[in-house]
Amino acid sequence: MPVRSFLLLSIALIVVGCSSGAGWETQPDEHYVRSGETLFSIAWRYGKDAGDLARWNQLGDGSLIYPGQRIRLTPPSGYTAPRSSTTAATSAKPVPKALPPIPTQAAPPWSWPTAGKVSVQFGGKPGTGTGILIDGSAGQAINAAASGTVVYAGSGLIGYGQLIILNHNDSYLSAYGYNASLLVKEGQSIKKGQRIATMGEGPERKPRLHFEIRRNGKPVNPQQYLPAR
Repeated sequence: MPVRSFLLLSIALIVVGCSSGAGWETQPDEHYVRSGETLFSIAWRYGKDAGDLARWNQLGDGSLIYPGQRIRLTPPSGYTAPRSSTTAATSAKPVPKALPPIPTQAAPPWSWPTAGKVSVQFGGKPGTGTGILIDGSAGQAINAAASGTVVYAGSGLIGYGQLIILNHNDSYLSAYGYNASLLVKEGQSIKKGQRIATMGEGPERKPRLHFEIRRNGKPVNPQQYLPAR
C-alpha cells in the first residue's frame, strides 16, 4: 500500500474511533490509578458504577486507593448477578456466591444548575454527548442541582474541562463541566442550590455548562429529572 494511502486510512480510523460519545477512552479490563484520581473519577471515565468497582476490587467504601494500584474494571471470575430465593431453590446446579447488590435509591429532588437555554440536547454534539449543554455568560454562577458530596473536582478527565462530580446517593451522580473556576473541594458536603463553580468556555469557545446525571454509572437524560421551565 502506498505510504500516502496508508496515512489517510490511519487518520480515518482515528476519527471514527473518536466520534462516538466518550470515544477518546478505550475500554480495558483494568486501570492503574494515577495521582489525583478517585474511585469515582475512574468509574466516570469508563462508564462504570463506583460501587461495582469497589465490590469487584474489595475496596470497602473505595476511599483508600493509591497511585499505581490495579483496579479491575470487570467482574471477578465466578461473579453472577443476585438470584431470587425461589429461583435458587429450584435450580439443580450450584452457582457461585453473588456479591451483594447495590441498592437502587430514589432520585433526589433536582433543580436547574444554571440559567440559560439548552443549546445541545442529551446525546447531541458538540461535546461528549453524555449530558446537555446550557448556554450562558462567562463567570455565571453554577449551582448544585441537588444536595450531595463532592467526589471529584479537577481537570483530569479529558473532554470536560474543569469538572465537578457530586455524589447524591448510591445510585445518582451529577457532573458540571467546562467551568472557569471551581469553588468547592473533594469531600465537601454541598446543599442544593449552593454555588459550586463559575461558567467557562465549552466547545466552539462559547460560555456554556456541560451538565450530566448518571444513574448507577450510566448517563441519563437530565431533562427527564429537571423541573419544567
